[in-house]
Amino acid sequence: MNIVPTLRKSRRTIAVASVAVLALALSACGSDDSGSGGGGEDKAKAAGITLVKPGQLTVCTHLSYKPFEYKDGTKVIGFDVDLLDLLANDLGLKQEVVSIEWAQVTSGAAYQAKKCDMGMGAMTINPARKAAIGITDPYMDATQVLLVKKGAPYKTLEDLKGKKVGVQADTTGKDYATEASKKIGFEVVVFNDLALQTNNVKSGRVDAAVNDNGALFSFVKDNPDTEVTAEFDTGEQYGFAAKKDDESATKLITRFNELLAEAKTSGKYNEIFKKWFGVEPKK
Repeated sequence: MNIVPTLRKSRRTIAVASVAVLALALSACGSDDSGSGGGGEDKAKAAGITLVKPGQLTVCTHLSYKPFEYKDGTKVIGFDVDLLDLLANDLGLKQEVVSIEWAQVTSGAAYQAKKCDMGMGAMTINPARKAAIGITDPYMDATQVLLVKKGAPYKTLEDLKGKKVGVQADTTGKDYATEASKKIGFEVVVFNDLALQTNNVKSGRVDAAVNDNGALFSFVKDNPDTEVTAEFDTGEQYGFAAKKDDESATKLITRFNELLAEAKTSGKYNEIFKKWFGVEPKK
């Protein structure tokens, strides 16, 4: 049974876990006319925004999480990148992406240490994160889905009793599968990132995997020997992160929320969404 993706308007917990901190500043795809240095720095200062590095919007994530953020050559591109470019361009800044351990993004440690101004990564908004970090308005809805090898007999989680299900560390998918395993009786196998998780389904080390719909539908598109056979409506929504209870970070969040609302009204949001998911978001 093939499931048609129901990519609505926004989510992630996706978490991606411990890879030694790649404190590499990776260039994201900013628009050619986005300023760096003087102009952008002046705009940010005028708006009462203090940046980690002058002239740029420094954004932390954990690569790779296609199609939200991933490397294409030397650039980091993706849906999240394009949305945060709305903010970077508005302030005349260049967006720079830093790949670090996912837990630092969701716990607030990355902002306290001044490693970045904001965090992205299909991050699911939940109470624990709201308590630790500042979060923007939701920009996308999401669900969890089940990935298997093409033709495998697993149509539901119940079909996986006694089998192995791969999950990604520090994600809501891990939480969902772990809770279900207590009732159904399958083994949960944790992987540090999306690539390890999905490739272990292909190799047969695990029988299935649970993760976000956007990421796994994108994987299936590139890997036709796999398929999504079930979707679990978990009511998740994604947001971008920043330092909690910080005046400058709050101004970044407020301005992004304004730009997101404008983009939805103008049709720009739908244009970006379709670019990365092939369909417009459901209303």
